[in-house]
Amino acid sequence: MFRIFMLALVLIGAPPALAHHGWSSYDSEQPLRLETEIIEVHYRNPHAELVIEHAGQQWRVILAPISRLNTRGLPESDLQVGQQIILEGYPRKDGSAELRAERITVNDRTVELR
Repeated sequence: MFRIFMLALVLIGAPPALAHHGWSSYDSEQPLRLETEIIEVHYRNPHAELVIEHAGQQWRVILAPISRLNTRGLPESDLQVGQQIILEGYPRKDGSAELRAERITVNDRTVELR
């Protein structure tokens, strides 16, 4: 009976854990620095996201959680479509057009995201 109870506890906690991705799918050996324009802004949890254009295709950029962005001085109002930014981060290892941003420069101000 105890084993069934413990299994139930593990299974109940599994979906939230599976929903959050780890960072091991990004290649920290291949840092990118991109000067680009914001195409889309998605200021939401669990991570804010941008869409940019790089190398002729649209890229998804994973930022920090919005609570961290606000704490570090990057509110939603600072991220606008058409705005020029500088991103520094790591691309996905699988070659898909996605970047894990480590820092972003907006309006001549650099914000550390991790």
